[in-house]
Amino acid sequence: MANIKSARKRAKQAEKTRKHNMGLRSRMRTKIKDVLKACDAGDKDAAAAAYKDAVPVIDSMVNKGIVNKNKAARHKSRMNKRVKALAV
Repeated sequence: MANIKSARKRAKQAEKTRKHNMGLRSRMRTKIKDVLKACDAGDKDAAAAAYKDAVPVIDSMVNKGIVNKNKAARHKSRMNKRVKALAV
């Protein structure tokens, strides 16, 4: 553990930020899973609605620096491909 007062404070701040980021990342993963579950169930309306709900959350995580923009784009692309495949 840190001995200097400022280092102790930084350690506390880092832990608080880590917990906050974990919650945000978990929220994003849950939204992605909702889309995939709807796709697996074959419900195209629910899948489209879940996708529309998930995209702003994923974009928000990019802006906050939680995930890289390429990772976000990859997830959105793959989800969109699955949702569009249901419409056929």
